[in-house]
Amino acid sequence: MDSQIKNQGLFLALCRIVIGLLFACHGAATLFDVLGGPHGAVPGIGQWPDWWAAVIQLIGGVLVMLGLGARAAAVICSGSMAYAYFFVHQPQALLPIQNGGEKAALFCWGFLLVAVLGPGRWALSTLLAPSRPLAHERR
Repeated sequence: MDSQIKNQGLFLALCRIVIGLLFACHGAATLFDVLGGPHGAVPGIGQWPDWWAAVIQLIGGVLVMLGLGARAAAVICSGSMAYAYFFVHQPQALLPIQNGGEKAALFCWGFLLVAVLGPGRWALSTLLAPSRPLAHERR
């Protein structure tokens, strides 16, 4: 049990990094026609909602992966995937397995988890923050 608690931060960081990387890859594929290309036509600059979703995927995914402003980026990424699920996938059928929305649902909940738990101690924002004295050292 102690090793699980001890390694909890490491696994939170790994989860955050993998989710962010995969999300950023979706954005890069859509915006730059790389990594197998987009799942459809390449959107024009500023085209709603496809281009904006890809920008959120790329920038938000990188920020979450690095752990810079990860909570705010994760909330935006989670919201964009909730939008994708409810406005693109859910009208086709109720369940994600029926409407092809599994990725949107998993990304949505994964980013929500990062937003709630935070980026962990292996995040760039944590490493770059000035060290604060412990409570007993401030007196």
